Amino acid sequence: MTFTGSGMTPPRLPKPHRSQARGVEPRPTEQRAVKLAIDETAVRSWLRGLRLSGFSFVMMGLLVLAVVVLAPSVRTYAEQRKQIDQLSNTVAAQQDSVDDLKAERERWNDRTFVTTQARDRLSYVMPGDISFLVINDTGASVDGAADTAPISTAIQDTDVDWVDSVFRSVMTSALAPQEAAQ
Repeated sequence: MTFTGSGMTPPRLPKPHRSQARGVEPRPTEQRAVKLAIDETAVRSWLRGLRLSGFSFVMMGLLVLAVVVLAPSVRTYAEQRKQIDQLSNTVAAQQDSVDDLKAERERWNDRTFVTTQARDRLSYVMPGDISFLVINDTGASVDGAADTAPISTAIQDTDVDWVDSVFRSVMTSALAPQEAAQ
């Protein structure tokens, strides 16, 4: 293959790598154990090896100043974030309450719901309906004795003096502890 006249350059072969200078033999690397003084530790040795410049002192001073200046602001920021989270939770709870109340209001706009509530709570009936009112639904009589009086279908009119009845009731309740003591 010829590269002449094509504008391409022939590939170059890599030159042999010389790791050593001629006539010089490599020196073997030596590992020496470092002996520390009796009272000197590795940490002290490392700290002694540190060299601090003026720039390092200035940067440390700026770092300390930044911490002193920013610490109160960061604390205030954290407190405000906590307060915002608490208020957000309160707002969410109140929004749930408002949604429940709106749903309750919508139920009261329904005529069927209002009719049902009037029947249940107030014992109202629609015209033409028959209402049954059960006073003692346990089956036992109030005073323990069985009622043997016949049930009549006629409406009875009682002639009772209600003022006299109230006076007797008050007097009985007022004198009851004295009668029990005698």
